[in-house]
Amino acid sequence: QVQLVESGGGLVQPGGSLRLSCVASGTIFSYNTMGWYRQAPGRQRELVATTTSGDSTNYGDSVKGRFTISRDNAKNTVYLQMNSLKPEDTAVYYCNVRMFFEDYWGQGTQVTVSS
Repeated sequence: QVQLVESGGGLVQPGGSLRLSCVASGTIFSYNTMGWYRQAPGRQRELVATTTSGDSTNYGDSVKGRFTISRDNAKNTVYLQMNSLKPEDTAVYYCNVRMFFEDYWGQGTQVTVSS
């Protein structure tokens, strides 16, 4: 079993920054993809960013140049640095780990961008 615990969400003004963290515990294989997805009310869950154990990264078009994903393999932790936040970034952000084509999800953390 895999457990994911996110932290770092909250309320921030437009143009501000937040850093999300997600710690994975349980049976974590060294080859995996970790990432972040988000879901706004009335919308489908969408990709924010992913990073592989080989340090390849992938970003959703709407966050490129503003968000940075990173990972610490020794701590089984993935981070999402979010800069230049916009109101349209408001959503519940979910941590994801994919191993051998199985997906594991965290409980989600709310990010609200508002003045």
